[in-house]
Amino acid sequence: MPTIVHEFAWPDRVVVGTVGLPGSRTFYLQVRTGAQIVSIALEKQQSALLAEKIDEILDQLINYEGNPFSVPTATPIELVDNDPLEPVEEEFRTGSMSLGWDPTTVQIVLEAFPIADDDDDDDLLEVAVIEPAEMLLVRMPVGTARAFAKRTREIVGAGRPLCPLCGYPIDSDGHTCTLPAL
Repeated sequence: MPTIVHEFAWPDRVVVGTVGLPGSRTFYLQVRTGAQIVSIALEKQQSALLAEKIDEILDQLINYEGNPFSVPTATPIELVDNDPLEPVEEEFRTGSMSLGWDPTTVQIVLEAFPIADDDDDDDLLEVAVIEPAEMLLVRMPVGTARAFAKRTREIVGAGRPLCPLCGYPIDSDGHTCTLPAL
């Protein structure tokens, strides 16, 4: 069966946001072009790593022979998006992702794939390459990518406050610090 590709070449909006309260939030990568909206679930760590790697790619491009791609060093103010997620209908939970660079369109290329189904283990012996049922393909211009990374870092950092003594997150129902006695 061919892979269903949710493709966004020049998205109107691409953001990471959350649903739920700190401590039990679900992270989503949401992309919209016109009326087409796709939301995929991510882990908090995947979101943080995604923002970090996008910034790394953009920072490397800035230093590439005088920055011929006009990569911004900071987030362009007109691209800041602090709006909440649009209504979420999860397409899939993300397993693996890849990032790349397309110099012909001056865009960061993000591919996200669902978590592999464990029930397919028997098929692995028979088929060398397993095609996912669906995937997300997003191409972001450099300014949008910089704004995406900034917002994602802010969303990841907006969780539960950390205990000043032990450094572990403080739950809304309290916190018992587990520091050893001196």
